[in-house]
Amino acid sequence: MTNKQPFDLELQLYKLLEDEPFFAALSRRINKSKSTSVPTAGVRVNPRNGRFEMVYNPEFFEKLTPVERRGVLKHEFYHLIFEHVTGRLPPEGMTKMWNIATDLAINSHLLGELPEGGCFPQKAPFEDYPLNQSSEFYFNMLKEDEQFKPDPDQGEGESGEGEPQDGQGNGNGGLPDTLDDHSGWNDECDQSAKEIAEQRLKEDLKDIVNEINSSGKGWGSVGAETRRQIQDFITPKVDWRKVLRYFIKTSQRANKRSTVKRLNRRFPYIHAGRKVTRRAKIAVSIDQSGSVDDGMLALFFSELSALAKYATFTIIPFDTDVAEDKIWEWKQGKKHTWERVLTGGTDFDPPTEYVNGQDFDAHLILTDMMAPKPKPSKVQRAWITTPEYAERPYFHTNERIIVVEP
Repeated sequence: MTNKQPFDLELQLYKLLEDEPFFAALSRRINKSKSTSVPTAGVRVNPRNGRFEMVYNPEFFEKLTPVERRGVLKHEFYHLIFEHVTGRLPPEGMTKMWNIATDLAINSHLLGELPEGGCFPQKAPFEDYPLNQSSEFYFNMLKEDEQFKPDPDQGEGESGEGEPQDGQGNGNGGLPDTLDDHSGWNDECDQSAKEIAEQRLKEDLKDIVNEINSSGKGWGSVGAETRRQIQDFITPKVDWRKVLRYFIKTSQRANKRSTVKRLNRRFPYIHAGRKVTRRAKIAVSIDQSGSVDDGMLALFFSELSALAKYATFTIIPFDTDVAEDKIWEWKQGKKHTWERVLTGGTDFDPPTEYVNGQDFDAHLILTDMMAPKPKPSKVQRAWITTPEYAERPYFHTNERIIVVEP
């Protein structure tokens, strides 16, 4: 009598993912290990090597259909892509609710692909939950959902003794369990190991995206919105404050004049030296239309206060025209608070014409970019706006766009 060999997921991966080029490429880069310590499957950071790994119960996988096995694989990989293991961790005391929220977000992409027991929007007990929302959206819905609020007369559990801990955090208000195991997210793991794992994943995803795009194989079932999130995850984040400082510093002009106070290094005591003084005169045009909100103005003025040590700013309020009687100069080293002085529409030509007719080194325009493209600028010009307006500007430009975020 031969002993039955335990189920080996690795032997089936190619067949399971042959129609999923993206997930197949990601799967090759994720370690997998069998374990009966988890009831189904889960992903975590291995603290010994700082890598993500998937742990799966072979007995659970053996009972699944091929479609369900592929669905569980994709579910686990989505947890990694959406940073559920390292970056977007549960609020304190609400671990189980957060776990369900992440599964609701992922399982919107996997309808009909997972075994019974998963948490799905528009299926009991989440019939009123819409599809294709973020984890944060579902988390807020769960917090307000009366059916999941603990009974104050009975405590957290139905018996009044509280629900037992299941490795996923607190039990509360009759929340169902998730299909997969999330306990590895909260394992004691050095923060540096998590950061290393996340950085390695980013590098892997960059390679995968290049591989997919160059091979022409396509992304399989990965939708456009998920592809955008993956691209955002692997794109290096640039600090807008550093970009703004760089723009201002590179706009500084050199005023050179002869002086006997500094020796000429090449011809000492023969030719007079030159003393170089640097200053920048920056025009800052501020769109006063109602669509530029107060928060954006306050955030920008706060950063200008820090940058005033590098330059003198001329503040130019405008809407469909420049309010010349409201123009004022922000002297170096001074601090100011913002104020709104106009409330009209938007036209970028008036501030451009004003700056072109003056002696400035550069031109910054704080705006929502919701107006036609302006005339050319005689000095280098940059646009300062928010992420949503940067993604969908009214016009396109090759000039620098600085995206302001809190």
